Amino acid sequence: MAILRSHPINGKTLFFTTSPRTPFKVLPEIKLLVNNMNGEVWDSNTQRRFYQLLVDNDFFEGTESKNPALSARDRINRIPKALGLITLPIIGYSDAGKEFVESENNKEEILLRQLLKFQLPSPYHPLGRSATDYNVKPYLEILRLIYDLDGLAFDELQIFGMQLVNYTRYEEIVAKIKNFRVQKDAYKGKYKEFKQQIFYNEARKIYSKEIVAGDINTRESKTTTIEDFLSKKIRNLRDYSDAAVRHLRTTGIINATAIGKTLSIAPERRKDVEYILKTVSREPVFISDLTSYQEYLFNPNLPILLTDDRANILEKLSDEFKITPDINLNLNQLKDLLNRRIEERRSQRIAAKVKDIKDYKLYEDIENVFNSINNYYEPSLFLEWNAWRAMTMLNGGNIKANLKFDDEGNPMNTALGNMADIVCDYGDFDITVEVTMAKGALQFKMEGEPVPRHIGQLKKKTNKTTYCFFIAPTINPATIAHFYTLYISNIDMYGGKCCIIPLTINTFRKMLKAAVDAPHRPNPSDLKKLFDVSKRYVKECISNDKTENDWYSRITETATNWLSA
Repeated sequence: MAILRSHPINGKTLFFTTSPRTPFKVLPEIKLLVNNMNGEVWDSNTQRRFYQLLVDNDFFEGTESKNPALSARDRINRIPKALGLITLPIIGYSDAGKEFVESENNKEEILLRQLLKFQLPSPYHPLGRSATDYNVKPYLEILRLIYDLDGLAFDELQIFGMQLVNYTRYEEIVAKIKNFRVQKDAYKGKYKEFKQQIFYNEARKIYSKEIVAGDINTRESKTTTIEDFLSKKIRNLRDYSDAAVRHLRTTGIINATAIGKTLSIAPERRKDVEYILKTVSREPVFISDLTSYQEYLFNPNLPILLTDDRANILEKLSDEFKITPDINLNLNQLKDLLNRRIEERRSQRIAAKVKDIKDYKLYEDIENVFNSINNYYEPSLFLEWNAWRAMTMLNGGNIKANLKFDDEGNPMNTALGNMADIVCDYGDFDITVEVTMAKGALQFKMEGEPVPRHIGQLKKKTNKTTYCFFIAPTINPATIAHFYTLYISNIDMYGGKCCIIPLTINTFRKMLKAAVDAPHRPNPSDLKKLFDVSKRYVKECISNDKTENDWYSRITETATNWLSA
């Protein structure tokens, strides 16, 4: 019988799972695991089999691993195991995991409960010899910081919040953040240099013993100088804090300003947070008792939330939605009713924004987002959202972003995978839009296969002609060559030949500007004409012994002037 091995932690700061980028992306993976291996033992054999199943599946992203068993453990031991969604070493769903998979309208609440139970140390994360004095529920304490400080800047979380390894240090961390805010006011115009200096000073204090002992090698890569060592640790702190933010935002309980990079409690969730901070214990539990810890972690009803209070739900339905529900509805039915009303309100808010977008009222805002996309806390998310707004502005058709929106209709998470980022339905044809912040060789590696696959999936589903815009900061030569080849390659998996136009963000912006300046609003036939021209250019390049670069240059120029071509 295999045992559930727990690797001791030896860190000095908080840490969080950085992959996948959103907890919801584990859903197809744990379904795949349990559907194929339920009741089997999680060992090197099942790990290798599971990884091969992943690679063979449409939702798989990335390249094949040289160590399949290790890669499988990496995927399952992170969010699925750490948040108690699956049972190991006998593979199966926990009660919480089963609800997470099966729930239609309540996934955010289930995830919130599991995040609030994550603790350091635990039987899953025992302390190693060189570990600091971990004694904390990290997500709970970060939520407390955001609430008590009336908002928390990303920089403050990265520099100070990640040091909150023991909840008894809470007041010390709060004092550091308040002092940082006072000092910051004296460095207006020089904030970047000030922040960097403070970050290095704090990192130097955290790792002072390692520096004195000369122990400055890191596991992932060798660092030979103190400066390199501290730089690597600082990058890790940024990555971990960004992951924590993404996880909490997925629950809908916090908001994040795009450029100010400040976290705040979502206004409509303030009472929920106050209840959590008053009632959820700060003390880690069952640290050395695996059985009791799993019973606690796997329980989908713990911790108790304000949404479990019948009177609170009735009050919310009455105050926010002016509804007096049937008194015979049970708690779960009331929750479903409330969730439906929240979703309806969200849809109404998005619809109102869509109307403004189609009336060109938000063109300047769309342009401003493109201008400052690299300054956003999650550029890929906001590029996808802004591309959806831009395609909506071009008018005509039903433009659907495969984004997760928060209650205000703002972007919360990117598409979950195995689907196009944006699908534009123009009646007799469709356009998919794929966006990425990836550049260089990584762009082709990440996007080369999924982009045409998504086209093929949509063609099969709708039986309609489907085109694609591919938008990125720059277009890698390998990407250009690949998409050019797909115009003449009849591949069944991709629904035959693929018509993909690669556009830089700047070229796409010029298309928007042309639409704004045009004497008439563009319509779907204008877009279709551009793709027809692209196909013609490919044929002409082939006939005249030209290359993919000639085609790309011509279609870029035509796209820039697409309404006058």
